Amino acid sequence: MGTIKPFRESSKASSNSSHPPPVTSSTARFETVNVSHDFKINGYSLNKGMGIGKYITSDTFVVGGYEWAIYFYPDGKSMEDNAAYVSIFIALVSDGADVRALFELTLFDQSGKGNHKVHSHFERRLESGPYTLKYRGSMWGYKRYFKRTVLESSDYLKDDCLSFKCVVGVVKSQTEGPKIYSITAPPSDIGQQFGKLLESRKCADVNFEVDGEIFPAHKLVIAARSPVFRAQLFGPLKDKDTRCIKVEDIEAPVFKALLHFMYWDNLPDMLELVGANSRWASTLMAQHLLAAADRYALDRLKLLCEAKLCEDIAINTVATTLALAEQHHCFQLKAACLRFIAMPENLKVTLQP
Repeated sequence: MGTIKPFRESSKASSNSSHPPPVTSSTARFETVNVSHDFKINGYSLNKGMGIGKYITSDTFVVGGYEWAIYFYPDGKSMEDNAAYVSIFIALVSDGADVRALFELTLFDQSGKGNHKVHSHFERRLESGPYTLKYRGSMWGYKRYFKRTVLESSDYLKDDCLSFKCVVGVVKSQTEGPKIYSITAPPSDIGQQFGKLLESRKCADVNFEVDGEIFPAHKLVIAARSPVFRAQLFGPLKDKDTRCIKVEDIEAPVFKALLHFMYWDNLPDMLELVGANSRWASTLMAQHLLAAADRYALDRLKLLCEAKLCEDIAINTVATTLALAEQHHCFQLKAACLRFIAMPENLKVTLQP
């Protein structure tokens, strides 16, 4: 029979136990959500004698997700004071439990001397912390706020009017931990997907004939982008043959650029479309495309063309661009052209015959 030997921890185990435990952390943040509310009582004297415990109330206001109101008691709130004092309270008027809040109440001195009557929790530390309102109808305030005879002979009452301001600060808390992981969502590529659909010509169900050139497209895409095409394809006065639509008064490269925008939602390469490498050719294409955008109610394309033409304003293009801006109600582009013409160095040149 073998002997039982006493168990001893290996040196490897003991070395592992000496490693410090992993450290985690979090932060609890407390702050107040503050809202102020002004409350005026016009015709104070008309409310005297309304009865002890009867009150005038302000409109409700929202702080920290809870509704509050100011209650003013002209004859006081307590029977024991025999209407000698006015009372004022700030009340929680919506459902809530253990709502913690700070308050500030100001009665304005209306003489201009600035001797306002202020009671504030915000300017000092409270030994017991913020006030806790246990349930709906809980109040904070003063039963003996002001002796009525003193109030009525003071500078706080002017033209039979009292003016109050209260600030309610609801305590809110949140606990934050370290953000170790994050997932980044890719930018939208819906324009690329529609653009590839246009390039592939798959499922195309309408052809546009422009200057003898055929452009396949998709009715639903075109109709969704342009209210003019929507009426032409699906409206009560739609074309008899919606499988092939002939487009007049527009050049093929311009219509190709129009289709590019409706699918890709951006401007095409103007120079590539016109097959030229000059700023003038690019500007000319933008001018024609702006007119087409206005014709088919493509407001975003119209603005993109305006921005392009604004960048390209020059002595040899400003007159045409200004006329185009006037014709198609492009007020920002028109203003830019007029500012360009009004520059002294340009004014002489543009006025030359």
